[in-house]
Amino acid sequence: MPYISIAIAVPVLLLVWLIVTYNNLIRLRNLTREGWSGIDVQLKRRYNLIPNLVETVKGYSRHEQQLFTEVSRLRSQAQAAEGVKEAGEAETQLTGSLKSLFAIAEAYPELKANRNYLELQNQLIDIEEHLQMARRYFNGTVRDLNTKIESFPTNLVAGLFKIEKRDFFALELATQREAPEVRMG
Repeated sequence: MPYISIAIAVPVLLLVWLIVTYNNLIRLRNLTREGWSGIDVQLKRRYNLIPNLVETVKGYSRHEQQLFTEVSRLRSQAQAAEGVKEAGEAETQLTGSLKSLFAIAEAYPELKANRNYLELQNQLIDIEEHLQMARRYFNGTVRDLNTKIESFPTNLVAGLFKIEKRDFFALELATQREAPEVRMG
């Protein structure tokens, strides 16, 4: 009789472990999706702000048309990016062009004092702070998911149900203070 109990208990315990492990992986996968949606919201806010920022700077610096065109092109490219890795690369390029835009603004004291420009710059700073928080949350959930997927014996369950590792989202912020690369047309 004790052998029958063990014969029943072991498969039941394995089944319970499998269910708990699977549900934990699904929870982590859903948290990464939630984290990405937070990043997506902030990126859309950023995309909506960029045309206003470009137009404001354009009013003071008409001879920087190449940069304005580049910012618009990179904004469209970033909006069309698919997947975390592609989005990160596109955002890095867009950030570089925004830094160049800010560098141009530095050359125009009347622009730096313009209320509209200052408000747009403050909005961008706010958006990028929220974006930074969303990125940290997302990358934390990705770290937790990837650790589970790579750890034994959870990796067996992940492989069985084809739950795959996620990419981290790297993003340099346009409002970070560093020497920007300025390309004059």
